[in-house]
Formats: sequence, structure tokens, C-alpha cells
Amino acid sequence: MQRSDEISPSQGWSAVLCVAEPERGAFFPASTLQRLEARCDVRIVDRQVLDSAHGFAQSFDGVQIAITSWGFPSLSAERLVLAPQLRLVTHTGSSVKFLVTDEFWTSGVRISQAGAAMAASVAELSLAFTLALLRRIPEQDHALHDGSEWQVARTARRGVEIAGARVGVVGASRTGRSYVERCQALGADVLVHDPYLRHDDPLSDRSATLESLLASCDVVAIHAPLTEESKGMLGRGQLASIRDGGVVVNTARSPLVDMDALYDEAASGRLDVALDVFDVEPLPPDDRWRALPNVLLTPHLGGASVQSRLRAGQIVVSEIERFISGRALEHEVHRPALERIG
Repeated sequence: MQRSDEISPSQGWSAVLCVAEPERGAFFPASTLQRLEARCDVRIVDRQVLDSAHGFAQSFDGVQIAITSWGFPSLSAERLVLAPQLRLVTHTGSSVKFLVTDEFWTSGVRISQAGAAMAASVAELSLAFTLALLRRIPEQDHALHDGSEWQVARTARRGVEIAGARVGVVGASRTGRSYVERCQALGADVLVHDPYLRHDDPLSDRSATLESLLASCDVVAIHAPLTEESKGMLGRGQLASIRDGGVVVNTARSPLVDMDALYDEAASGRLDVALDVFDVEPLPPDDRWRALPNVLLTPHLGGASVQSRLRAGQIVVSEIERFISGRALEHEVHRPALERIG
């Protein structure tokens, strides 16, 4: 179902903004929303309205642009028929896999995402995890909260400074590179494993095999995309090769790791772990991970800083401005690339 690119000048441009509060205000504060409204008519639509065919069709009547967030319905052939003038989808998040279908790719509708806004935020959380675990903060914090004597709490394992520590980064993604920069700025010795790292890449002199990285690093931070190839890349054998007292940080995707094996390593006390992602989300109140004192947990909020939300909203508006003016999009997603990444 190919679409004409022609838009009547008298019609102008319209956008459906489907982002629930409080996230809508985080992405689009007054100044950003005003910038958007200067380029197109903005219809704010509740997610529930789009569940019915009537609500979807009414919301997208005469609309060329969709601004989406998590939970937006997938753009199937049936929904695309209900939005005949749709030309551009701009996603406030990173992965758009849940949005696109085979029919979407043949429809002529273009899609862009704001994942670049999150890289610094996720990298910073990963660094915070790294520092906290190297300095054994969770262990010492739990000891004091649990009522241990002062001197007993002080006998917890002694912390390690990041300067001089060897940090292994699995995945030279945008987030991985941002994490590398932060660790190097603090004096860490960084190794990087990424099978697609080019010889002329600035990180190539830090390149290592996965086996050598795991065996030699004090910290293993996971920043790889989730693909069929990378799924389960850190299994029981790989985790067992990490040195005793090592740190594992995962702010990427949980299926990259054998989570049962990682739990066993953390429960034994051999490895300390920090997680922002889980096999089941939301994490159940009685989940096994919540009971381990040497594990740091956050509820999948690595990319959700105040600044990252503002950056994402600005990326969305900039992409819409480029599209309306006929300029190339900076964050467009194409099918071949999407099939290679998570």
C-alpha cells in the first residue's frame, strides 16, 4: 500500500501526540511543545482511544505524523488503512520493533526514533552501578540497615577504586561508547568486545575477545544490542570465567545473559551484580533478585533521566521539522538495520 507524498498546502500538517502523562510533560515541556505546535496542528490522544478501529480512524483523520511512545499499538495493515494520510512516525523511545510490521515496511510510511537521547543517561547509570559495586556500597549499606555493629559493618570486603581497575565493555553501541568515555575519564583500563568493531574504529586498540575480556576484567558491563546472535552470549561457562569478586552490570537487555546462571553466581557471593533489566517486568514483589544483598536493582529506568527525556522530545521535534521541510532525517530507522539490532 504505497502512499502519495503530496500534501495539500491548504491542508497543512497535523500530528497525533500519544504519550501519557507524566511522560508527555517530561518529553514535551511547554517550550518544546510550542516549537512543535509552530510547525503542525497537534492532537493529544489517549492510548485507550486507539484500541478501537473507530477511535483510531477518528484520531488519524487528516493526520500525517504520529508521535509515539511505549504501548502504542503496532501499525498493522488494518491500522494503516485507518490512517491513509500517515507519512511519518516519530518514536520517543529507542526500539521500534513493537511498532512495525511487514505491512508497515511496504506502506511508504517512514519511521524515526530518539534512542540517541538515552545513551548518556544509560551510560551514567552503568557507571554509577560500577562505582557502587567496586566500593562494595550495597554490602556495607545492607549491614548498617540490618543493624550490624559498626565494626562488623566495617569488616565488609574492602572497596576498590575505579582508577586502575580493568573494565570490560561488551558492545560498542552508542551507550557502550559513552560508558567507555566515562570510565576512561576516571582512570579505568578499558577493554571492549564487539565482533563488528572496525579496524579503523578509535576503540579498535581496546578490542578483545569475549573470552579474554571476561577472564581479565574486574568489571563486565553489558551494552550490546539484543539480536539472535547475541542472545544468551553470557552463559554459565562465560560467567564462571569471570574472576572471583568480579562485577557484572547489565543495563542493556536481560536475554543477553543466562539469568539463572548469573543469579547462582551472585547468590554464592562470588560475583556482585547490578541490573536495570529483567526477564519479567515489572519485577514481582517476591522475585529472587530482591533478596540478595550484593545486588543493585533499578526498575528499567536507565534511560529516563530528566535530561534524556528533554533531549528525546527535542529530537522528535527536529525530525518533524526536517520532514516537513524536505530535509533528510537524522534518526530514521530502515528495515535492514532494525533486523540486526534490538
